[in-house]
Amino acid sequence: MRVEIWSDIACPWCYVGKARFEKALAAFPHRDEVEVVHRSFELDPGRAKDDIEPVLTMLTRKYGMSEEQAQAGEENLAAQAAAEGLPYRTRDRDHGNTFDMHRLLHHAREQGRQSELLDLLYRANFAEERSVFDDDERLVGLAVDAGLDADAARKVLADPEAYAAEVREDEREAAQLGARGVPFFVLDRSYGVSGAQPVEVFGRALTQAWGDRTPLRSVVGDDDADAAACGPDGCEIPQG
Repeated sequence: MRVEIWSDIACPWCYVGKARFEKALAAFPHRDEVEVVHRSFELDPGRAKDDIEPVLTMLTRKYGMSEEQAQAGEENLAAQAAAEGLPYRTRDRDHGNTFDMHRLLHHAREQGRQSELLDLLYRANFAEERSVFDDDERLVGLAVDAGLDADAARKVLADPEAYAAEVREDEREAAQLGARGVPFFVLDRSYGVSGAQPVEVFGRALTQAWGDRTPLRSVVGDDDADAAACGPDGCEIPQG
């Protein structure tokens, strides 16, 4: 069975949702027969590569909230991440264009190191002090840590067309499948799960998809609603 996950490195709910899904997968009896593929989705595709701003500045501008409200939202997100065992910096993080990271992730997939690189990109963006947006050598270093060749990673980043078509194709498929935001999980092209759902919802989706190959259906929680997610208009802000 194949599980495809559309996500963006700049999306905090993708960071949390990946951890929750992996907990469900670890408990799934057929986990060794599940292939996980990570797909590209840019939350801010029109942003220039050199257009980098602090996360709090972006939040106040996009949502029209005060800096205090934005900071409170970040603190609540940190609590959500901590519940999944994930570190999360609530201050001094940057926001920027993620296109090159997605291109590099496609390269990593060809080398069998996609999930490893994605974990490192998430951790670097959400938990570490040094920005992932302002220096290609930072991305090269993360690629090496994921087990990729440094020169090959530099070559990908130096060529703006390398894997660009693959990123755009992922985004086109997301639109065709009706993804309004990320994370968006598609199980064997039979079931769709939107947002950073609880672990038990992912577990139920895996069980249903394993036993029933049908047209794409939506699997949601008990309240019959999508979980927290990020979309083109921004990320949902958790309330205290």
